[in-house]
Amino acid sequence: MIASSLLRLASPLADPARQVEILEADGPEPLATFHATLANHGLPPLRAHGIDVLQVNVGKVCNQTCHHCHVDAGPDRREAMSRETADHCLRALIECDIATLDITGGAPEMNPHFRHMVVEASRAGRRVIDRCNLTILLTPRYEDLPELLAEHRVEIIASLPCYLEDNCDRQRGDGVFRKSIEALERLNALGYGLQDDLRLSLVFNPQGASLPPDERKLEATYRHELMDRYGVSFTRLFAITNMPIARYLDDLLQHGRYDAYMRKLVDAFRPENVDGVMCRTMLSVDWTGRLFDCDFNQMLDLSVFGAVAKHIRDVDRSTLMQLASRRIATGRHCFGCTAGAGSSCQGSLAP
Repeated sequence: MIASSLLRLASPLADPARQVEILEADGPEPLATFHATLANHGLPPLRAHGIDVLQVNVGKVCNQTCHHCHVDAGPDRREAMSRETADHCLRALIECDIATLDITGGAPEMNPHFRHMVVEASRAGRRVIDRCNLTILLTPRYEDLPELLAEHRVEIIASLPCYLEDNCDRQRGDGVFRKSIEALERLNALGYGLQDDLRLSLVFNPQGASLPPDERKLEATYRHELMDRYGVSFTRLFAITNMPIARYLDDLLQHGRYDAYMRKLVDAFRPENVDGVMCRTMLSVDWTGRLFDCDFNQMLDLSVFGAVAKHIRDVDRSTLMQLASRRIATGRHCFGCTAGAGSSCQGSLAP
C-alpha cells in the first residue's frame, strides 16, 4: 500500500513538495484526481469569484503542539511575519476594500505585530478574526489580550476539539482543556459568546481518521455540555475536517491510516460543496508575504498561478481584479473541503 512504502522515507513535514508527491501518488486502487472528479460531475476547473477575506498566516510560532496541526506549528518554530510585510497586508486590505482580515498562525498572538494589525484593521472598519488556541490568553505577556480583542470587537474563532477533557488533551496536550475553559470563562466575562458584537466560535476537529459528525447536532451537544459542566457560553461551533497535510499527514502514515483516509475523502465528495469552498472568496498570505489560494495550499507551497501579483506588496486594485477571478491550484487534499457536509474556515458547507 502507499502508506507502508512511504513510511521508509523521511517524514513529509519538512518538504512541501514531498507532501504533494505523497498526496498525488496512487496505491493498488488508484484514486481520482480532484480535477478529474470536477470534470466527471460536469463542473469546470475551480476559479475564484471575488475576494471577501484576506487570511494572513503571521507565522508558525505557537505555544502548543497539536496532533492535527496542518501548519506544523510549535514552540520551536521561528517563522514570523515582519512589520514591513504586516503593513503591506494592511495597505492591501484597506486600499482594495477587502471586508475581512482573518489572522491565523501558529498562535497569531505571538507575532510581535499582531496587536498593530488588529488595531489598524479595526480602525479602518474591517471585520477582524483572530484564530486563537485559547491557552495563549493565559500566558504571561499575553494576558491583556482579551481586553484588547474586546475593545476592537475582534471575532474569536477558538480551537476546542472536544468538550471532554481527556479527548481534548489527547489531541492538544496535557492540561490544555482546563486552561481553555479558564480562557473561555475570561472571554465570557467580557461579553464574548453573549453579545452579538463579540462573537466567540469554537472549532471541532475529529480524532482519528474520520469525518466530522453533523455540525448542528454537535453544536447542541457542545452547548449543553459546556454550560452544564462549566457555565461557558459561545456563539457557534465549526466542525472542520482534518486535512492530510504536515503533522496530520505524518500521523496517518505512521499509523497506516493514510490510504483508508484518502479513500474516505474521495468517496465522500459532494459536488454541491464546490461552490462554497473558502478558496473561491479568499486570498491567503504566508508569513513572508507570498500569495496562495488558501492556508492548506500555503502549507503545500502551491502558490497562486497565472496572476500578476505573487506577493502581497504587489496587490493593488488592478491586480486584485485579476486575483479575484484566478484559477485555483487544486490537488487531492481538496477532497478534505468537499467531503461529506463540506469543510471551510467557517465550518460545514451544508445548508
